[in-house]
Amino acid sequence: MAGRQTGRHRRPAEEQATYREVFAVGEFRALWLAQALSFIGDQLAQVALAVLVFHRTDSALLTAVTYALTYLPPIVGGPVLSGLADLFPRRTVMIVCDVLRACLMALMALVELPFAGLCLLVFATVLLGAPFTAARAAVLPDVLEGDRYVAGSAINNMTHQGTQMLGSLAGGAIVLAVGSREALAIDALTFGLSAVILVGGLRPRAAPKERERESLGLWRGTRDGARLVFGDPVLRSLVLFAWLCAFYVVPEGLAAPYAATFGGSAVTVGLLMSAMPTGMVFGAFLFSRFVRPMNRLRVMGWMSMAACLPLVGAGVHPPLWGVVALWALSGMGSAYQLAANAAFVAAVPPSGRGQAFGLAQSGILAGQGLGILAAGAATQVLGPQTVVALAGVLGLSVAAMLSLSWNQIRGGVISGMTDPVDSVEVAPPRDEDLPGIRRSAPAP
Repeated sequence: MAGRQTGRHRRPAEEQATYREVFAVGEFRALWLAQALSFIGDQLAQVALAVLVFHRTDSALLTAVTYALTYLPPIVGGPVLSGLADLFPRRTVMIVCDVLRACLMALMALVELPFAGLCLLVFATVLLGAPFTAARAAVLPDVLEGDRYVAGSAINNMTHQGTQMLGSLAGGAIVLAVGSREALAIDALTFGLSAVILVGGLRPRAAPKERERESLGLWRGTRDGARLVFGDPVLRSLVLFAWLCAFYVVPEGLAAPYAATFGGSAVTVGLLMSAMPTGMVFGAFLFSRFVRPMNRLRVMGWMSMAACLPLVGAGVHPPLWGVVALWALSGMGSAYQLAANAAFVAAVPPSGRGQAFGLAQSGILAGQGLGILAAGAATQVLGPQTVVALAGVLGLSVAAMLSLSWNQIRGGVISGMTDPVDSVEVAPPRDEDLPGIRRSAPAP
């Protein structure tokens, strides 16, 4: 029952929140604006670094290595550093990470570093994103309760996908207008502004694990987080639903070779790369606004299969408009992640959110990176259409198995989230409660 609103303050389980209600919460506005600035800065830095490295080295391989460094740090250090979000006040973790990232980006902008030094700073900058993301995800349920949390997650998702759709184009224009180093300086400024917004807009909260702060048992916390997630059937099922994206992300990784089958113009590549994010934006909006909260959990399995099924159509070699439509439908199906995310938060004790979210996020990044890598190797032999279709078949099979398992436990999850709450305050969870679950807690 940890973390729930009690008595007369509790929102009815089936009442849907509106976006206006969510934006009326001042702390959410601060979190959202800080996140939006971070997304914009990330897109700008991605373009600027690619241009800077390629112009300096004239090497496509070294440029690709720099890009790959944006995936590696969260996989390597994410589960460990995410524990900082449970050991220290989460607002403090976010602010410190923003300040450090601003300093690192400013250093890249002001100093002409050798390639190895540049890679080291890129690695450190991305690595600091792991505790920041874990802290933000862990504090969001404290800011938004009930279905407001789901609506807030939908807003964050649409913001992310929107910046992906428009960020690369805008980033290229900014780099062209002001130069690569100046663009990195702008990115440093976005991190600094994010820190200022969090200082003024997010109220301080105590660290969830006060007595563990001195020992900094991050490795032990990582082990406890894994035990917490994989030792419980509900959390295990939900995190596997989240990791299913390793299959339906494959088309984005193969956009360039797929576009080559239609002539290979840059416009075609951009069209294909924007198809899934566009579908995700529409799917998140429709799913959060027009599907009742408990029905989202009931249809989650079907929608996870809908995220993979359209990709199977690539096997019949449809025309370009058909490919765009199929990929957009896949993106719409992926809106099930909103329900999985909300249920995951509802089952995780507040004191373990940072570790649990860090583990889930690292698994997502690892699955995406490995999935795209395997798909790229297979494309050399089978061609992009066949590989995308195979990814759809494999993803559909896994989604069907997850759905069968989910159907056996979802009733208990739904009833746990709709049980009436006593008007008595419930004590916060103790450290020894970590291995258990809180099916009735609120929803990242």
